[in-house]
Amino acid sequence: MLHDEGLRSEHANTIACLTIGLSVASWLTSMKVEPAGIDRADRWGIFIATWPATWFGLGQALARHERAEELHDDMSA
Repeated sequence: MLHDEGLRSEHANTIACLTIGLSVASWLTSMKVEPAGIDRADRWGIFIATWPATWFGLGQALARHERAEELHDDMSA
C-alpha cells in the first residue's frame, strides 16, 4: 500500500537518516530550552531515536517489494 502511494525505499531510508539528526537536534535543543534539565533532554532524544529503526525496516521491506516487482516485470516481458 505504501509503495502504491509513492513511498519508495530511498524515501524511507532518507527519513531514517534524518530522524537520527533530529534525535541529536532535539536533545541539544531540549537541554538548552527546557527548564527540566538533562533528564527531559535525554527522554526526548531517546524517544526520537526509536524512529530510525522503524523507517529502516520499512525501507528494507519496500526494497524487497521493489526487487520482486522488477523480477516479475522481467519474467513477464
